[in-house]
Amino acid sequence: MKRVFDVVLSVVSLILLSPVFLVTMVLIRVTSPGPVFYLQERVGKGKKLFVIYKFRTMLADAEKNTGPTWATQHDPRVTSIGAFLRKSHLDEIPQFINVIKGEMSIVGPRPERPTFVEQLKNQLPNYEKRLEVLPGITGLAQIRHRYDTNFGNASRKIRYDTLYIQKRSFWVDLGILLKTVRVIFTAVDSPLASNAGHARIAKE
Repeated sequence: MKRVFDVVLSVVSLILLSPVFLVTMVLIRVTSPGPVFYLQERVGKGKKLFVIYKFRTMLADAEKNTGPTWATQHDPRVTSIGAFLRKSHLDEIPQFINVIKGEMSIVGPRPERPTFVEQLKNQLPNYEKRLEVLPGITGLAQIRHRYDTNFGNASRKIRYDTLYIQKRSFWVDLGILLKTVRVIFTAVDSPLASNAGHARIAKE
């Protein structure tokens, strides 16, 4: 049921958002030199590596001189159009292709880069638990937590991922998806839910 829901929603979303998709491609191309899409290796279910698709929001070769680094809320490497894409979450649209390919789900823990997976699994208990399910475009951690900017933030997000894995169901997924839509349409970039909302999810 989850897989059918994922594929149907992804196909419909790509069709309905195709005008936005095309406009975004043009805006990225004319405002910043470099590729339109950002392709990056991530770790998926069962530690399987795959390439995630996103619209490019940073300068081309942003990590050329630094190597893999945590993103920050006001990252200077982010382009002008990239800042809007991140705030509106439109940079995630190409990931529906990953869902159709079976590499991701609509809802699940966010897939992390291999470098950070190696760091975090050695420092956080039960980190690899999140690799037992398909990663998602959105998830409980995403609607309650900002971007990871350091190890401390990542450890807090893991708690949300663990809670989701324990309580996951079609109805929990649907609730997370509806809250994600609310985030997108209100352009809110801070955690949505209160502790009371957290308790409600835990009880489902």
